[in-house]
Amino acid sequence: MSRAPLWRALAAFAVIATSLVLAFTMAPRLGLDLRGGTQLVFETRDSPTVKADSESTDRALDVLRRRADALGVVDPTLVRSGERRIIVELPGVLDPQQAADTIGKTAQLSFHAVQGVAEEGEKDSKDVKILPDESGQRLKLGPSAISGDGVQDAAERSDPQQGPGWWVSVQFRDADAWRKLTGDVACYQAGDPRRRLAIVLDNEIISSPQLDPSIACRAGIPGGGTDITGDFTLDEARELAVLIKGGALPVPLEMVEQRTVGPTLGSDAIEASAKAAVAGLILTTLFIVVIYRLVGLLAALALACYGLISYAALVAMGATLTLPGLAGFVLAIGMAVDANVLVFERAREEYAGAPKRGLRQALDRGFKNAWSAIADSNITTLIAAGLLFWLASGPVKGFGVTLGIGVLASLVSAMLITRVFTSLVIDRVSPRVSGLGSVGRVRTWLTERDPQVMAHRKLWLALAGVLTVVALAGLFARGLNFGVEFTGGRLVEFATSRPVPAETARQAVADAGFPTAVVQASGEDVSVRASGLEIADVNRIQQALGEVGGEVSKSRDEFIGPSLGEELRRNALIALGVAIAAQLAYLAFRFRWTFGTAAVSALVVDVSVVIGLFAWLGKPIDGVFLAAMLTVVGYSVNDKVVVFDRVRELWAIHRKEPLAKAVNGAILQTMPRTINTGLGALFILMALAVFGGDTLRDFAIALVTGIVVGTLSSSFVAGPLAITLGRFDRQPPPEPPQPKVKRAREGTGAVL
Repeated sequence: MSRAPLWRALAAFAVIATSLVLAFTMAPRLGLDLRGGTQLVFETRDSPTVKADSESTDRALDVLRRRADALGVVDPTLVRSGERRIIVELPGVLDPQQAADTIGKTAQLSFHAVQGVAEEGEKDSKDVKILPDESGQRLKLGPSAISGDGVQDAAERSDPQQGPGWWVSVQFRDADAWRKLTGDVACYQAGDPRRRLAIVLDNEIISSPQLDPSIACRAGIPGGGTDITGDFTLDEARELAVLIKGGALPVPLEMVEQRTVGPTLGSDAIEASAKAAVAGLILTTLFIVVIYRLVGLLAALALACYGLISYAALVAMGATLTLPGLAGFVLAIGMAVDANVLVFERAREEYAGAPKRGLRQALDRGFKNAWSAIADSNITTLIAAGLLFWLASGPVKGFGVTLGIGVLASLVSAMLITRVFTSLVIDRVSPRVSGLGSVGRVRTWLTERDPQVMAHRKLWLALAGVLTVVALAGLFARGLNFGVEFTGGRLVEFATSRPVPAETARQAVADAGFPTAVVQASGEDVSVRASGLEIADVNRIQQALGEVGGEVSKSRDEFIGPSLGEELRRNALIALGVAIAAQLAYLAFRFRWTFGTAAVSALVVDVSVVIGLFAWLGKPIDGVFLAAMLTVVGYSVNDKVVVFDRVRELWAIHRKEPLAKAVNGAILQTMPRTINTGLGALFILMALAVFGGDTLRDFAIALVTGIVVGTLSSSFVAGPLAITLGRFDRQPPPEPPQPKVKRAREGTGAVL
């Protein structure tokens, strides 16, 4: 007796137990769009003395990390991205101006001896820099004697006994350098401008104190420390101390991206995604139980295990859960149904063809025969997920990670856990109760009527061409509404205490000085998008909206620099092009070039329809849309792989029949699977559209359109194209599978 069922059961138990332990012992890492805070992306630039490369960027990263720690931010995240970019996540920090000024300020700190007062019209020379002091008097400064790297520590201080006020206490690494500098300056008489020190931060004198008369010439200030005094408030003293203590950045930084999300919006996103997951899972469970009865119920339990495995894998990897990532997690529940549907449909076919073999053998053969289509379809989805991870950035990269983990978890769920569950009960129930005793009403109806779908293949191709032309006409008639991720600029979303009509909101923003800004209003939510908006401009817009909308709070603030927007737009096109090329290469390898070309041509129709729909509706083309498009690519190819896998199987059995008959039969035989899988995914997407808010609603619209069109194009575009291209295919029909011949054992098996 085979021990395979025992090993499968032990493996399933180990996977579920490990997932439970990880899920209950490790906390998920939420992205800023779910917990609130500010994300800044800086890009290093060359300085006159230092080249911006990976080494200088790493040194800058260390400086930023010290500044973030000194600010007291809880659990900040700072990582280098590529060679010259630094991503800074500051949970709970909702003031992007403060974050950018304090964290990313160049902070070229230096200490100079004052060489006197500059005459009118006098300019900088090689060894002399002229800067105005705190009162506006222009001072001549000598070369830098101590740089910011020479500062050991800095902290804000106050002493009630000395009166109100704050100052900054500074300690230097080289006490001798500080003593020499102050000793040289002390050689001038009290009141002489040359008895002053200038502390310069980013070419601005922040303090130029006169040395106390008690300090003797050449003696200087011992101990390597001093106090920077001035009319500082607590916040000013703390910010200055953070900048000085953090040290000087080795290279200048330019902020190329900034995102700020309020905590309320993040909690709403989590709640919406949770509702979508629960509603989608309930609807999907009811659907597969009605269609597949007992094995459907067991598959639903395996789907619950799938959710547990995916979540445990995410927290174990330390992956950051973002809003698109949650959408990918919820969507993958619907996609996980596909593998179960493929297995059950094949098992139904096996039982209908040979009922005397019994349910168990039919189920085992269903798992075996469905493996080829499941493997091919999941590999194509993994290709899309991998491209999202390598070519995209930000939340879309997180979506790719979540989708990839979901695909692998669905394989474990369907091919291991579902098989273990069904194997335990399949011998104890009748065929009717099991759900495998009948091929289903749809299959029965199709078998009885045997419609010749491919007899009208020219009509289907013509209709697909017309649909594509109408969709693409939207690109010329309306154009694409690119989001700030692809154009650069700033997008700000406000929440008002009372509804504001769209025209009123536009007028308020125009009165604030931004008549060309794109303003959209829906109830109590107002979004403003424009290029060139600074943080100070956002505050003016917020005040203007407050006059018409009551109390106004900023729920989201995103800034994308023009260079980054161009790069993201270029990467999006590359990702889409590489995805289609990769699918073509894989399909040509697994099947034949005619099938691969037909599938990718149908894929172009799917992509064109979705893009055209968004053009006609004026929906934003952003990173979430890119995630949706690449998911459509993966799902659509997934569907076509299943159809062509069956074409290959039928054509190998009936090699003398024309290809059109094999294609027609494959479409009819896979129709129940296609309908059931599509409905399973649509339940999830409908839940996302209802509960997910505007962003996830657009995501759901793109996917619903892609799934419906992709399902239809598999039969009415890819199939007819494969037949048409088959005339140019010189390869013979595939060989039928050869039965395995058991070799007779020679000898007794004894070993001497």
